[in-house]
Amino acid sequence: METREVNQAIKNNPDKFPVGYIVEADKDELIKNFDKFKSVKNYPGTPKAFTEKGLYMLATILRSPQATAATIAIIEAFAKLRELSHTIAKLADSKEKPEQQSLMQRSGDIFSELIATDLPVSRTETAFEINFAVMKFRHTIKREKN
Repeated sequence: METREVNQAIKNNPDKFPVGYIVEADKDELIKNFDKFKSVKNYPGTPKAFTEKGLYMLATILRSPQATAATIAIIEAFAKLRELSHTIAKLADSKEKPEQQSLMQRSGDIFSELIATDLPVSRTETAFEINFAVMKFRHTIKREKN
């Protein structure tokens, strides 16, 4: 997809990009930090950059296999975040040790799915700790390359 097609999609859907979804970039700053080939220098308009929310919205209006894949990934991530939120809420209410263990394991698994889905793995161990007002949550992820 070319830049002009993206710009046209944005122009045709202004209501989908409220303040904070797209920011206008400083051309000189872009050239200085990111544009080693100086292609931005010749761009006639003001370069735009998308925030995370803007990228999500852009993925919903563009019609390409990459945009569809991005939209599906976003939906899956939000579903996992919702499940993680429910699991942590159950964990905070749980009084039974076995149930707490099970919920902690499930929370760790969901968190692992969210942050380490497509990373190449070969004998690694990652530990993360989350501190809530009512509890401390620690989970270790051990993976081996398939």
